[in-house]
Amino acid sequence: MTDRYSQLINTPVGRIVSKQVGLPTPVKLERYTPGQPVIRGPVLLGGAPGGRLGEALAGVLADAGAKVSTANVAEMNGDEQTFKALVFDATGITDSGMLREAWAFFHPTIRRVRACGRVIVLGTPPVDCSTPREATAQRALEGLVRSIGKEVKKGATAQLIYVAPKGEGELEATVRFFLSPKSAYVSGQVVRIAPSKLQNAGVFDWERPLADKVALVTGASRGIGEAIAEVLARDGAHVVGLDLPALGDDLSAVMGRIGGSSLTLDITAVDAPGRIADHLVEMHEGVDIVVHNAGVTRDKTLGRMVEDLWTSVIEINLSSEERINDELLERGAIRANGRIVCVSSISGIAGNAGQTNYGTSKAGVIGMVQSMAPVVAKHRLTLNAVAPGFIETKMTAAMPIALREAGRRMNSMSQGGLPVDVAETIAWFANPASTGVSGNVVRVCGQSLLGA
Repeated sequence: MTDRYSQLINTPVGRIVSKQVGLPTPVKLERYTPGQPVIRGPVLLGGAPGGRLGEALAGVLADAGAKVSTANVAEMNGDEQTFKALVFDATGITDSGMLREAWAFFHPTIRRVRACGRVIVLGTPPVDCSTPREATAQRALEGLVRSIGKEVKKGATAQLIYVAPKGEGELEATVRFFLSPKSAYVSGQVVRIAPSKLQNAGVFDWERPLADKVALVTGASRGIGEAIAEVLARDGAHVVGLDLPALGDDLSAVMGRIGGSSLTLDITAVDAPGRIADHLVEMHEGVDIVVHNAGVTRDKTLGRMVEDLWTSVIEINLSSEERINDELLERGAIRANGRIVCVSSISGIAGNAGQTNYGTSKAGVIGMVQSMAPVVAKHRLTLNAVAPGFIETKMTAAMPIALREAGRRMNSMSQGGLPVDVAETIAWFANPASTGVSGNVVRVCGQSLLGA
């Protein structure tokens, strides 16, 4: 779908007018193309005294091929150098007074972040802090990062990564993702990394991390599901696309293009979980990645919503996922170091008028991720969710123009996201190296002004 406002505002005349009257000025976001480096441009690495992640971060950045500087920011006043990324280890901040260390790092550098640049702050989860004062200071980092995300503009992003003690070895996949153009429409997010006993043998291929993996993607015939299937296949997975029989031709076309295979059924059917498990076990000897993407909207205000509209949305968007997960777990159909990824929505975080059924179902998905993550960990699996905001699809194209424009502009990027932005985030969750990332819900919304 064409965003004509963005096209107009980026013409020479449009730029002049937008500056004079203060209109939103969306920047064309840099997105990933196969073969490009993790990050193009210098990275400034800093940290508060006593931080515990400096060595691990330096190793990750070196492995990613980043050009790293650790220049003394106090000496940068006359320097005109700019940076593609600022990375700050805040784990050494143990009380509120030490938050000044964050100011001291970002004050002289924040205006040096390049277009589509990256800001990453790393801290300690407040629950793992040794004193209440340390926990207080570490929780304050969320306000710091979300505010930075709304200040940097120019298509730049800001993220907070909480790393639990002994979780240093699980940093690489997450830092690479947030440095790269793959995270173009993800900003203002908080991710928690925990230690993991799961390890990958041999040399890791960052270009095709899902080689020899099997991925099930529901609702894969179009829109976001199609993009998820394409990105997982690009990363090396064999994708089993699932959708309704009525969409079988569209599904076959997508799977044919990416070298995947099709499975058509109604996921709300009583026998659906068993049929899915049978197919994955018999045809592929199991599955490595399960992506619950299938979902519907049946919009009405609550007072006008008949029972069928309520029930059908809850069944498709939430209950069917629970039943499929239970069946796959009971039969051991998901292989060790496997991934379950769910598609929630910002409507499940902020709510939405006329979508009480949808918002309830998507909040339920978040609840399932948080409650089931410890359960699936016993099966040596991870469970996470993405929560998309305004994504340019056929569904959003059909919205009234006023609502559509509000959805596009009411975020730090001043534009809608693309289906590939959701898919890239899911591919990061699905990466075998993301072993320490579980129980997380990450919004793909350009840091929407709605919700937390």
